[in-house]
Amino acid sequence: MTGLRDILERHVSGGSLPGAVALVARGDEVEVAVVGSADTEGSAPMVRDSLFRVASITKIVTAVAVMMLVEDGRFALIDPVAPWLPELASPVVVRTPSSPVDDVVPAEHAITVADLLTFRAGWGFPSDFSLPAVGLLFSELKQGPPNPQLIAAPDEWMATLAKIPLLHQPGEAWLYHTCSDVLGVLIARVAGCSLPEFLAERIFEPLGMADTGFAVPHGSRGRFTGCYRTGPQGGPELIDAPDGQWSGVPAFPSGAGGLVSSLDDLYAFTRMLLDGGGPLLSADSVQRMTTDWLTPAQRAGAELFLEGQGWGFGGSVDVAPVDPWNVPGRYGWVGGTGTAAHVTPSTGAVSILLTQLELSSPTPPALMREFWTYAAS
Repeated sequence: MTGLRDILERHVSGGSLPGAVALVARGDEVEVAVVGSADTEGSAPMVRDSLFRVASITKIVTAVAVMMLVEDGRFALIDPVAPWLPELASPVVVRTPSSPVDDVVPAEHAITVADLLTFRAGWGFPSDFSLPAVGLLFSELKQGPPNPQLIAAPDEWMATLAKIPLLHQPGEAWLYHTCSDVLGVLIARVAGCSLPEFLAERIFEPLGMADTGFAVPHGSRGRFTGCYRTGPQGGPELIDAPDGQWSGVPAFPSGAGGLVSSLDDLYAFTRMLLDGGGPLLSADSVQRMTTDWLTPAQRAGAELFLEGQGWGFGGSVDVAPVDPWNVPGRYGWVGGTGTAAHVTPSTGAVSILLTQLELSSPTPPALMREFWTYAAS
C-alpha cells in the first residue's frame, strides 16, 4: 500500500523539487514523512524542523488574530473599518470591472470587518488579471508572490491602496489576497503594536510556535530551505536563498503571505482549530471561521482559485465531494510557495504539506492533489 513517504519520494526522486515534509493526523494517529534536501545542491538533508516560507497559509493566522480582537470586544464583524483605517472611509468603485480606473462611482456602503475576512471588500485578484484596476495592485502595491523587502511600510501602503478603486462594490464579489494584507494593518492599529508583535504574543507564544515569524534569525538559517520555481529546463530554479528576503523583519509584515514556519508549529496551530480554538478562541469563533460565507454566484466567480470550494475567514471550505480529497467541511488553504494546511472537523483530520517549489498557477499541482487524496483516505 502506498504510504505518505512513497508519495513524496516519487516527486522528489523525479527531480521536480528538492525535498518535502508532510504530516497527516487522523485523530491521535500522526504520520510524518521527511524526504530530500533543503536545497538543490544536496548540501543539507531535509529535517522535520526545516523552515519554509508558508506564503498564503499566513491568511489563516491573520484571520485568527482578527477573531481574537472580536472576542476582546475591540470591534464586531459588522463594524466599518474606517475608524481604524481612515484611508478607506470613502472608497470608490470602477463603474464596471473592465472600466478605466478613473471611471468610478461611490461605494454603496462602508467596508466592514466581515467584508475583509470573507474577501468581499472589493480589492483583490479576480479570474481576469488584465483588468485595469487589478493592474494597479501589482504595479503600485507590489501584490503577488511574496517579496517582503520590496513592500512599503503600512501607512504608505494604505495611502497607496486608498487611491486604487475597488473592482466591485463591497460585499458583491470574492477577490483573492489583498484583504488579508489590509487586515494585517487593521490588527496592528487596533492593538497598538506591530503585527509581528501581536502574533508572537497572542498566538505563537501560547501555542509554542517558536519557529514561526516574519524573519528567520541567523542561528536558525541552517534549517531554512531555499525557495524555487520551475526553470525553463524543467528543474528547480532558485528564487530566494536562506540568507535572502527573510533575513530581517520587513517594513510591511504581510498578513497575506509573509510568515515562515515549520511542520510542528503548523500542527500546533491546526490542532488548535480542530480542537475548538482553545486556548486562543471560542468554538463559536472557529465555527464562523470554518463556515462558507459565499453565495453560489460568488463561488462560481472565484473558480480560478477555489475550484467550486467556498470561503470562510482566511481559508477555503469544501462544500461538496467533487474530488477524492474534497471532504465537505474541510477548511484550510495553500501557499504559492508550495505549501498547504487543512483541518477536517468531521473526521478529526489534519494535513500539512511543505515544499520549496513555487506554484506555477493557482491550480494545485499533482503532488498536492495526491497528498490530499491520501489524507482523505
